Amino acid sequence: MNQPGKSLLVPYYEHPSVRPAEWEALIAAAPRLHSVVLNPASGPGERPDPAFAAVAERLRAADVRVLGYTDTDYGRRPCAAVVRDLSRHRSWYGTDGAFLDQVASGIAEFAYYRRLATAARGLGCGTLALNHGTAPHPSYARIADVLVTFEGTWDTYDMYREDRPPPWTGAATRLCHLVHGVPAGVDVAAPARARGAGLHCAVPGTGEHPWGTLPHGLAPAG
Repeated sequence: MNQPGKSLLVPYYEHPSVRPAEWEALIAAAPRLHSVVLNPASGPGERPDPAFAAVAERLRAADVRVLGYTDTDYGRRPCAAVVRDLSRHRSWYGTDGAFLDQVASGIAEFAYYRRLATAARGLGCGTLALNHGTAPHPSYARIADVLVTFEGTWDTYDMYREDRPPPWTGAATRLCHLVHGVPAGVDVAAPARARGAGLHCAVPGTGEHPWGTLPHGLAPAG
């Protein structure tokens, strides 16, 4: 279900015991959050983490979807390993859905992701987000609730302000743009909406780990 005002899908990949103020700020921003991606250890890890379980419970109590992060290695990772991660996320953290990362965009890999989508729904995942990082084949819109059709730097994103949303986009599947290296004061929501993305996240982080930072408007003072 689309929730008015909830336009932020936030991947925040820091441990709650290391960045407690940031997690408090994230939970306080619940009215603006469509979902938060939970990523204890590039996936659920090998055992439950009580700190992540606690923040997941608080986010759900604040009416925020919690999506469990799982890498698919562009269709090369065995389906059984991905499903195991999804099951652990559900069992250990009570996730509402799944955020599949490094998702292929071509039709050749579609059958692989269709199997994963079926498994995810069977496990009780209510929201399935696929992070292609680019516009995928239209078939993927049939199996996902959210398609991440851009992930990259602000400089790259800013070059394509005149882009238009894919013509196959329908109301049932929402698009999301994830932008990093965003300067303070820059509004990403407007260009995202212009390109058909009802969801977005724009963070200042750069380099190999940009998702260790929160959007400018959510980060705690100081």
